[in-house]
Amino acid sequence: MATRFSLRDSGRLPTSPNSDNIRSNSRWSSTSTVYQRHFRFFPPKLSTGARVFSIIKAKKGGVSDEEKSELIEGVESNGALRVVEKSSAGKEQVGIEEFHGKWPPWERLPQRYKLIGTTSLAFVICNMDKVNLSIAIIPMSHQFGWNSSMAGLVQSSFFWGYALSQLPGGWLAKIFGGRTVLEFGVLAWSLATMLVPLVSGFMPALILSRILVGIGEGVSPSAATDLIARSVPLQERSRAVGFVFGGLSVGSVLGLVLAPPLIQNFGFESVFYIFGILGVLWCLGFQFIKEGPSLSSGKYMFGRSAAPRSSLFSASSSSIQSWKTSLSELVVSIQDIPWEAFFKSPAVWAMIYAHFCGSWGHYTCLSWLPTYFSEELNLNLMEAAWVSVLPPLASIIVTSVASVFADNLISSGVETTTVRKICQSIAFLSPAICMTISSLDLGLPPWEMVLILTSGLGLSSFALSGLYCTHQDISPEYASVLLGITNTVGAVPGIVGVALTGSLLDSTHSWSLSLFAPSIFFYLTGTVVWLAFASSKPQSFSKLD
Repeated sequence: MATRFSLRDSGRLPTSPNSDNIRSNSRWSSTSTVYQRHFRFFPPKLSTGARVFSIIKAKKGGVSDEEKSELIEGVESNGALRVVEKSSAGKEQVGIEEFHGKWPPWERLPQRYKLIGTTSLAFVICNMDKVNLSIAIIPMSHQFGWNSSMAGLVQSSFFWGYALSQLPGGWLAKIFGGRTVLEFGVLAWSLATMLVPLVSGFMPALILSRILVGIGEGVSPSAATDLIARSVPLQERSRAVGFVFGGLSVGSVLGLVLAPPLIQNFGFESVFYIFGILGVLWCLGFQFIKEGPSLSSGKYMFGRSAAPRSSLFSASSSSIQSWKTSLSELVVSIQDIPWEAFFKSPAVWAMIYAHFCGSWGHYTCLSWLPTYFSEELNLNLMEAAWVSVLPPLASIIVTSVASVFADNLISSGVETTTVRKICQSIAFLSPAICMTISSLDLGLPPWEMVLILTSGLGLSSFALSGLYCTHQDISPEYASVLLGITNTVGAVPGIVGVALTGSLLDSTHSWSLSLFAPSIFFYLTGTVVWLAFASSKPQSFSKLD
């Protein structure tokens, strides 16, 4: 399609006095094959018109989307859009149609688009609240006199709650519905985030607040997955998943960009109050978004209706009683999962260890890179935060490239297992090589070190086309359970690795030994295990007797 736009001031087109939202008038002439349609997109108060010319291929005698040429002739000041269409056969018809839309334009969006947009926004806020401490920990350590071990303990406490809530989050989403669990998660982590500055001087309460943040964020991915599965048709689901979870990278960027100026101008407390308030506002706004009819079979787990869900803030007594009944049945459901068969599969163990290894490098760098840039490369707080934005930006680019690369290999006939092994090997070996270079005393300037680390961490996103696809490859039926298992183990490095990095830094005073050496070890051993035991061949996990 070739399209050209031009703006102009214009008078009103004649319209029917009827003010219905949608209406159509057609006047057809037997002597021409040009017809005009008037669409009302904006209310009459708008005063600017737009002229749009659109050429679409046409076929003789037809009026389908592929069989006509259109000339869209303008959005008038009264909101009408003039369209002139000509057939390619030389015959002519003339008609006038009018469409009256609503303003603002999102009023006419399908309900599922509003759900996906607001859920993605929740994930933006999610990672803003996750990364804010990695910046705030620098002034907080100076103010409260924390050493690296104490700072590592504070940062790792988030992952205690995150690890504990992975599997429960999936089960709760199946019982109560993703919408309710997502609302609970956002509200929980937002309120806990606002608690941080209030309890920052009392270590046990500070650690507890960060655990609560982790619990709230840990249940949210499963909740969003359930919401997408029940609200979005299959042909739109891949884009919906990408849009929602892409909010995480956007949140990392926004958090790292906004936190430093807020801290410098208003103190470290401001980032926790402002980011927490954003989550509370999201919860209030989400009450105006209706879930709409479910696209599933009509039942939640244990036979409960999948009709539009009540809000977390408006649950009825009957809903609460139903939830209590479902909890007792949950035990039976858990027992039906073939746990023993999972843990007798070498491919599952390869997935578990690979997830652990990848998370070690990811979480330790996410928590400690701003401090590394500040102390080792002598960057100030603003500079350290800005360069910390580069790895998630690189990940966004690499993810789009990796997915196309993997799909093209599979489409060309390469075995799926081979493709997954190639992608995951790139995801492990690239950061291992770049961290090795950074560990050597080569006398490189700071910005070259930043570029090297950014490249390695960006390429680690090939894992999304490697490890993270293998759960669906080997068992679509149990993919969510398998992801819950590997993601639970994958959260352990956030607890152990982040704290251990701080302890090693205190004892060795070496970033190479404390931050890079353990990550390199796990990247290399993870590659060996993955190449030896990983498989994408479908497996039947029948329950063992």
